[in-house]
Amino acid sequence: MSDASPASPASAPTSDPVFSDDFVTRSHRTISGLRYTSSTGRMVLRAEETTEGKTDGFKAKAEVFLIAYTADTEEAPTTGQGAKSRARKPASPPVANRRPIVFAFNGGPGSASLWLHMGLLGPRIVDSGDVGAMTPAPYGVVDNPESLLEHSDVVMIDPVNTGFSRVIEGGSADEFHSFTADRDLIAEVIRLWVTRNQRWLSPKYLIGESYGTMRAVAVARRLQEAYGMAVNGLGLISAVLNMSTLDFAPGNDTPYPLHLPTYAAIAHYHGRHGNRPLHEIVRDAEDYAAGDYVVALHLGNRISKRRYDSVVKHLAELTTLSEAFIRRTNLRWDYMEFATELLRDSGLMVGRIDGRFTAAPPRLQQSHTWDDPSMRAITGPYAAAINHYVRAELGYESDLPYEVLTARVHPWSFDTFEGKPIDVTEDLQRLLIDIPELRVHVDYGYHDGATPHFAAEYVWAHLQLPPSAHARFTHHHHAAGHMMYLNEQIRKTQLAALATFVTAGTPASL
Repeated sequence: MSDASPASPASAPTSDPVFSDDFVTRSHRTISGLRYTSSTGRMVLRAEETTEGKTDGFKAKAEVFLIAYTADTEEAPTTGQGAKSRARKPASPPVANRRPIVFAFNGGPGSASLWLHMGLLGPRIVDSGDVGAMTPAPYGVVDNPESLLEHSDVVMIDPVNTGFSRVIEGGSADEFHSFTADRDLIAEVIRLWVTRNQRWLSPKYLIGESYGTMRAVAVARRLQEAYGMAVNGLGLISAVLNMSTLDFAPGNDTPYPLHLPTYAAIAHYHGRHGNRPLHEIVRDAEDYAAGDYVVALHLGNRISKRRYDSVVKHLAELTTLSEAFIRRTNLRWDYMEFATELLRDSGLMVGRIDGRFTAAPPRLQQSHTWDDPSMRAITGPYAAAINHYVRAELGYESDLPYEVLTARVHPWSFDTFEGKPIDVTEDLQRLLIDIPELRVHVDYGYHDGATPHFAAEYVWAHLQLPPSAHARFTHHHHAAGHMMYLNEQIRKTQLAALATFVTAGTPASL
């Protein structure tokens, strides 16, 4: 809920009067009674520029949209009632705000932060429903009693060209559409927000989803290296830190076994495994994927016919795909081939972001499509929620379209990794070694075809770390998809674990 208070612009020092921050603030309270302030708007990002060795000063480069929720704190008590008593006591130094701060963003690249914001972390969330019981249009926005705001301040960040974030007028449209530029920009947003709000002594957490998990690790490393800012924890939701675990490129057999447990879990959801428990199916698929299936793929055309036939039989049992399909693909198929094949006899395909969702494919005979029934189902509710909420409840007005999941960021450059895998696990290793208190929270969805849980677990298993560092991970598996918080009970469970995560290392106030 929101108190009736007018929107007011928040000013910030700037060397360029043409481009200035356009934040509005409003006072609110949660249903538990917590009073907090929302600050909504676009932060102007500047960079120092030089020409022929001479400085040109700070030049505006981009306007980054963010929404910050900060709990209201009581004013410090006065030192006395009279002038005499006040004169005897020197002014006390300001008390550092030790409340944790969560900085959060989604991924894509090209996704705004509305999914984590309106689905999980914010004080108000979308009324979307879940698979089989989706809320019909025009949808709605409801209170989130378990919001992470009850335990930490929350700052939602939209990268350039997502949400309302844009490059400045006259700027280069693709300047920030690369791994490195995006990483550096988000790190600068966090540094600037922390500095302006005097929060260097607050515990800091980064929470990302999907490509946002890769971004979170890279940004945390950038903050440490460029500014000496240490983060206390990383929340990795539907994680991908090594793209080669998902890339079905010719000659790369790694993704095939890492997707197998997800295929089995989705087949189970659609009733293809009878009454067997989900955890049994997933465990059997994981065991086979890490054993005979890997060996078969490694052997290639050296495999014997007897062994090949045995692998075909086992894969058919685990995935419930036909042996004919498995032979036709030579034991190798990508996720979207699975998505169009699993329920083909019923005239349906399953979702990629969430394999629980189904819909008729664009063409029944297709063997491959990037059409995703799960994204079609959830985009409408989330887009309606963020567009209503930002304007009607937070008081921010803009005629720009709120870019939910945009192609405007493409082509996206990974030139930093030229000749190497797109992989930030070395950054994570360094962070865990350099910051002994750093903790990592990981959420997985068994029905997530975009970032399979077994692929993420493969990454953790190959980190070169001492056992004490591995002990700083907490792992949370859910019978759900990429956005596991679509399910109300899972959302509550997920938020309870995140609340423990962000408060476990909070020091006492100075």
